[in-house]
Amino acid sequence: MIEIRSYRLRAGSREHFHQLIIQQSLPLMQAWGMDVVAFGASQHDDCSYYLIRAFADLAEMEASQAAFYASPAWRSGPREAIVELIETDSNVVLALSAAAIDALANGCLIRSGVADILHSRP
Repeated sequence: MIEIRSYRLRAGSREHFHQLIIQQSLPLMQAWGMDVVAFGASQHDDCSYYLIRAFADLAEMEASQAAFYASPAWRSGPREAIVELIETDSNVVLALSAAAIDALANGCLIRSGVADILHSRP
């Protein structure tokens, strides 16, 4: 299954938000074992951003997120800087096959691309 998070960001903050995701949030999510399928700027306006993560099922998603968002690493780390840039957010959860999730990843920012970004940062 996948969770699609859609964010409406404060005007002019999307590039800063993206850098926070790449440099702080993404490495933290990966350290917690979250499968980040894709993320980035939405194509329809300058204030929208998305994050897509895959989970085995709803129970895993809920448990994983509860632990992650309650952790000192998140709460003392990038949480405040990220949250202050978000005006609104919404979530959609879809049941998809592993093949569909891989196809989605290949059509957006593929999982290997996520690793490439992490390894290419200064």
